[in-house]
Amino acid sequence: MIVFLQNDAPWSPGIIPIKFLRLNSTAFPLHFYTVSCYHIGMLIALIKALRPKQWLKNGLLFAGVIFDRQLTNFPALFKSLAGFVVFSLIASTVYLINDLSDIEADRQHPRKRNRPIASGALPTSVAKIAVVVLFLVAFPAAYFLSVKFFIVCVIYFALNLSYSTWLKHIPLIDVLALASFYVLRIAAGVNIIVVENFSPWLYLTSTFGALYLGIGKRRAELVAKEKSGQATRKVLDSYTLPYLDQLITIVLTITILSYSLYTFSAPNLPENHVMMLTIPFVIYGVFRYLYLVQVEGVGEAPEDIAISDRPLQITVVLWGLSILAIFYIT
Repeated sequence: MIVFLQNDAPWSPGIIPIKFLRLNSTAFPLHFYTVSCYHIGMLIALIKALRPKQWLKNGLLFAGVIFDRQLTNFPALFKSLAGFVVFSLIASTVYLINDLSDIEADRQHPRKRNRPIASGALPTSVAKIAVVVLFLVAFPAAYFLSVKFFIVCVIYFALNLSYSTWLKHIPLIDVLALASFYVLRIAAGVNIIVVENFSPWLYLTSTFGALYLGIGKRRAELVAKEKSGQATRKVLDSYTLPYLDQLITIVLTITILSYSLYTFSAPNLPENHVMMLTIPFVIYGVFRYLYLVQVEGVGEAPEDIAISDRPLQITVVLWGLSILAIFYIT
C-alpha cells in the first residue's frame, strides 16, 4: 500500500485528505479516503483523560488474593482481575469529573493545563458523555461481582467527589483523604473474594504507607510553589516544609514498624519467620522514595515515579518475587 497526500483536495482543520493506491486482483485503481484526524485525536485525548497510568494504583486490589495465599485459586484470581478492570473504570470516571469541575483552575496550573479537557483537546460534551457511559457500565458490573465490593466502590466514588469539592482544602484532612483512596483499593480487593487470613497489620501498613505518599506529594507541591511563586493549591498555604518533614518521619517510621510486625505475627505466614527477609526491601523502598522527594524534589505524581525510577522498580519487583516465593514455593 502506498500512501501520499492528495494535493488537489480541499483542506479543513482537523481533516487530512490522503490517497491510497490499493492493489486489486485485476487492476490498480486509485481509492480516495478522507481520514478525520480530529476524531482520532479526540479518541487519543479521551484515553489520556482516563489516566491509564493511574491504574497502577489499582494493582493494590490484588493484595487480597496474594496475601491471603489464593493466587492459585483461579476463580478468586479471575474475580480480582475483573475487579481491577471495574475499579479502573470507576477511577477514570472520577478523573473525568474532577477535570470537568477543575477546568478553569487546571488552565492556570503549569502542568495540569496540558490535560486533555483543560487544553481543549477533549471537548467537555464528549467528556460528560464518557462519564455517563462509564458510570452506567462500571457500577452495575461492580454489583454483579460482589455486593461488598460494590459498597467499597460507592464509598470510594463518594469520597473522591467530597475530596474534589471541599476536603482537599482542609489541612491534614486532605492527606488523610488521599491515604484513604489507597486503603479503599485494598479493601475492594479483599471484599471481592472470600478471604480467610488477611492480616490487619497490612491495613495498618498500607494506611501509613499511603500517608507517606500523600504527605510527600504535598511536600513536592510546596517546593514547586516556592520555586515558581505560583500557588496551585490553597491548602499549601497551611503547610511548611519543616512540618511536612516531621510528618514524613513519623509515618515512615510507623510504616516500617507495622510491616515488620506483620512479617512475624500474621497468622498465615511460615513459622520460621522467613517473611522477615523481605523487610530490607521495604526499608530501601521507603528510603529511596524519601530520597526522591527530599533530594531530587519530585513526588507530585507518585505514579510517575513508579514508572520512571529504575531502582525503585527493581526493589518492588524483588520484594514481590520474594513474597511469591515465600507464600507459594517454600
